[in-house]
Amino acid sequence: MDRLFARFANATARITGSPLAFLLCVAAVLIWAATGPVFQFSETWQLVINTGTTIITFLMVFLIQNTQNRDGAAIQTKLDELIRASDAEDEFMGIEKLTDHELDRLHAKCQRMSHSTQRLLEKAAAERRARASRSKSVAKPAKAPARRARS
Repeated sequence: MDRLFARFANATARITGSPLAFLLCVAAVLIWAATGPVFQFSETWQLVINTGTTIITFLMVFLIQNTQNRDGAAIQTKLDELIRASDAEDEFMGIEKLTDHELDRLHAKCQRMSHSTQRLLEKAAAERRARASRSKSVAKPAKAPARRARS
């Protein structure tokens, strides 16, 4: 049942997210609007579009949420595997389950580490520039061309 619903949700999300689906919806609204004078803009005429859009919206919310939940879980699993296989700190695995306060603390820690790394990179770049300018000033001057003796 889960696999069947997942396939249905994926297919529906793919189809309804297409330009063709959008154009069909625009066409339906235009046709509905054009029939307004025929039905004298009656309450029934208005009820048709209201009911149709409400039902479609209600159902699409669940399909979209299902698709996003699966996508999010897949991405999280891939990120956890990258963290596990790399030299990154294991404390980042499973952080999607932390509270907002815990995530804020972890984010602040990452920002501090980022600023520290940026300062180290800037210091290293400055040292490379200083070495390069010292090596240019220490380099031996080119030999002057030999002067010809005047006769």
